[in-house]
Amino acid sequence: MWKMKEFDLVIKAALKEDVGAGDVTTRFFVPLGTQFYGEMRAKAAGIVCGLAVAKRVFALAAPGSRVRINVKEGARIKKGAVLMKITGPASILTAERTALNFLQHMSGVATRAALFAAAIKNPRTKIYDTRKTLPGLRAVEKYAAACGGACNHRLGLYDMAMIKDNHVALAGGSPARLAARIAAMRRARPGLAIEIEAQSLAQVRAFLPLGADVIMLDNMRFADMKRAIALIRARKGKRPEIEISGGVDLARAARYSVLGADRISAGSITSGAKPLDISFEVRSK
Repeated sequence: MWKMKEFDLVIKAALKEDVGAGDVTTRFFVPLGTQFYGEMRAKAAGIVCGLAVAKRVFALAAPGSRVRINVKEGARIKKGAVLMKITGPASILTAERTALNFLQHMSGVATRAALFAAAIKNPRTKIYDTRKTLPGLRAVEKYAAACGGACNHRLGLYDMAMIKDNHVALAGGSPARLAARIAAMRRARPGLAIEIEAQSLAQVRAFLPLGADVIMLDNMRFADMKRAIALIRARKGKRPEIEISGGVDLARAARYSVLGADRISAGSITSGAKPLDISFEVRSK
């Protein structure tokens, strides 16, 4: 799904931000022609992600460097594992921080996604990420979430319609008005997936006939979610998928998964991820 060209703009922006007009310290402290050998080593266990992105950083910032990747993308790694080996000119020191930033952050997201995926106890239910990503880093964070075992929710405002509480309020809460606007969307954008957010059992009953592809149960009580799922599943004919959302942490993901919804979405897969501790140990050859 994800290709390196989708990450290139982010990588180049990160290098421009860090390197700017040049690495003045390396320029004045490292003799011309010096060659280096370095290793990216895990200082904590987790799911590794972003190896190709880190390799691309070295390719752009340290021409002539050679990178050998030692582990498989998405692998569960132990503390002390050597992730990649890099040889090349002094400019690998210039690339070091940017490569580490991507590798640590993406591995942190993947590791957290794996925890959420493991918390889901019902095979019917899948864990999804959200749009709660750092500005400019959505592509790498969504890729990392998928690498850790989560499913990607919509990428932006353009690839799926999400009718939230504010949109419902703008329609006056009227099912007839909502139905008319959904029909207009269907005509204008055939094939576009449409999700609607319900915050109560009453809204689930009102929204069920509207023909949305997904009904989100947002911040509802456990007992009400259980009733809502039974209500939706009892509907004859085409039934929407059911998504549970709202303040989902690891404990809630596990608890909610027994309800058997199709999806549980958790913004903290990305927003709550901590960088995986990875070091870059380098020496001159």
